Amino acid sequence: MLPRITPYHVPTGFSRDTAKVGWRLDPERAVLLVHDMQNYFLAPFGTADGTLVTKVIRNIGALREHAGRTGMPVIFSAQPGGQTRAERGLLQDFWGDGPPPEPHALAIVDALRPGPDDIVLTKRRYSAFVGTPLAELLGERDQLIVTGVYAHIGVLATALDAFMRGVQPFVVADAVADFSPAHHADALRHVATRCGVVATTAELSDDLLAERR
Repeated sequence: MLPRITPYHVPTGFSRDTAKVGWRLDPERAVLLVHDMQNYFLAPFGTADGTLVTKVIRNIGALREHAGRTGMPVIFSAQPGGQTRAERGLLQDFWGDGPPPEPHALAIVDALRPGPDDIVLTKRRYSAFVGTPLAELLGERDQLIVTGVYAHIGVLATALDAFMRGVQPFVVADAVADFSPAHHADALRHVATRCGVVATTAELSDDLLAERR
């Protein structure tokens, strides 16, 4: 029940310079979340896309490299396949059965394959906090960098949930993707005006590199 997605360019005009709050990323306080970057959720973008998913994967990879250098934890969320109606809950009514129980569909895209030190959470709801130990894994860390798909669904829900738990969300404008540029922009606008900081990969990379100087 996922729509076919027409490739688009990442919406512009979103920058930390226009943030309502002056939060700055600190690798001692932050965790990088790679949200639902499974082949099943990337398939609707098609194989010909060279402007969106390729860029998003590259940008997530860059942030992941910075995380490795600074000791910042990296957490992946992933939905399981073949869920029962009870496991799906109300998501069944909107999206049908969800991912099939097929290894390739469920796998994180190869370019971002989790390493031995990364954590993979099994997630069944929009927010990566619901039904998972994400809050406990954050521990004393109170900043969450959110990347992945889809911006106006799970990414936004996770950012809102983080905010309401006292965790500062940083949504990476060019490291998330969505059904359309309008959905993408709407999600970024909501975060920027209601619950967090929207910044580019380059801006957050500068924060992380500055901490190492």
